[in-house]
Amino acid sequence: DKFPDMKALADYAHSLGLKLGIYSSPGPKTCGGYLGSWEHEAQDAKTWEGWGIDYLKYDWCYYNQIAPDHSLSELKKPYLKMRDILLELDRDIVYSLCQYGMGDVWTWGESVGGNLWRTTGDITDSWTSMAGIGFRQDECSPYAKPGHWNDPDMLVVGQVGWGPSLHETKLTPDEQYTHISLWAMLASPLLIGCDMSQMDRFTLNLLTNNEVLAINQDALGKQGTKAIEEDDYQVWIKDLEDGSSAIGIFYTGSNTPVDAFSWDGEIITKEITINFEEIGLSPKQKIRDLWRQQDLGVVENNYTAVVNYHGVALLSMSKVD
Repeated sequence: DKFPDMKALADYAHSLGLKLGIYSSPGPKTCGGYLGSWEHEAQDAKTWEGWGIDYLKYDWCYYNQIAPDHSLSELKKPYLKMRDILLELDRDIVYSLCQYGMGDVWTWGESVGGNLWRTTGDITDSWTSMAGIGFRQDECSPYAKPGHWNDPDMLVVGQVGWGPSLHETKLTPDEQYTHISLWAMLASPLLIGCDMSQMDRFTLNLLTNNEVLAINQDALGKQGTKAIEEDDYQVWIKDLEDGSSAIGIFYTGSNTPVDAFSWDGEIITKEITINFEEIGLSPKQKIRDLWRQQDLGVVENNYTAVVNYHGVALLSMSKVD
């Protein structure tokens, strides 16, 4: 009833230069309670091929009713089956595995044909959820490469929610800068989770900064890693194809929640100094602020950023001889 002509819908999306994705489950039902692909995998895949589908999110969900346990062989089994079927099609379909990170899926997602795989449970629009997921992705970094990506779940900026009841994200503006910056550093799939028809100017700018997107989309395909972790800040570094580096300086705050504003209404900030040698960079660097799209000049040996509480300084650094 909602989509009476899927082929026409796909053709329309393709006419706009877009790709079209679809969602299913290896189980008898999807998370939404609709029919999954259980015992109809080949039939479903041929149907998607005929429609012109470009992307499949394959969500474990009700497969729990089928799998006798969560052993590695059982975790792989339904994804291997669909992989073999997709490979027989005369259409390239991006294969997105969703089983919430069980069995350290990042270590074997590529072997079952995954182009991306969820590394975590569902994200929510809170600092605890977003930061708890994002800053834990370091262990997954060795397994990311072109064509095969760690997926820490969708972006929770703008008007978010499940179903018709939406609300403005509970992340502060600085937390949203951290969210987009961290996902860019992680070479993560950038999956917009908000209602685009209700997108305000701030959210649009968050999602369309071409220099930030270029860090995420860099052709080297190397995921950023944690270079420094202290009680209240972290520094992440991402190698880029042109030999430069992206640097994320995050003021994470202490484990004790505090308000982002002091008693007189001023935003809490912290001066964070990074030593170039400590993070593996040569002593002279040309620095650019990627959110402001401003050159900050040539700096030697170290750099000090003033970072808002739960905020970020996202920089590119290029060696100067």
